[in-house]
Amino acid sequence: MRPFFVATLFVTLCSLFSAGPAQAHKVNIFAYVEGDTGYTESYFPDGKPVEGGTIEVLGPAGNKLLEGKTDQEGLFSFPLPAKDDLTIVINASMGHKSKFLLKKSDR
Repeated sequence: MRPFFVATLFVTLCSLFSAGPAQAHKVNIFAYVEGDTGYTESYFPDGKPVEGGTIEVLGPAGNKLLEGKTDQEGLFSFPLPAKDDLTIVINASMGHKSKFLLKKSDR
């Protein structure tokens, strides 16, 4: 019984310590529309904005419609290129990437 307990404790502790750093480097993106303009906000879980992150706006077929960079506050805005569903992708530092689906029906 004791070896099983020790092994279970070891596996649990290893998973806790190895999962922490991976979560710390996650990147978040949120997008919304006002009028004919799309807006994005990109940040890390600790609240730090993604500065200089590359934003890609993709059409329904996955084709790139436009690209830009986030500012010091992690913000980016763009004229809406289409009235279709758009996928907004953030490429942050060290290869961290996330996406947001901006649905036509949400506008």
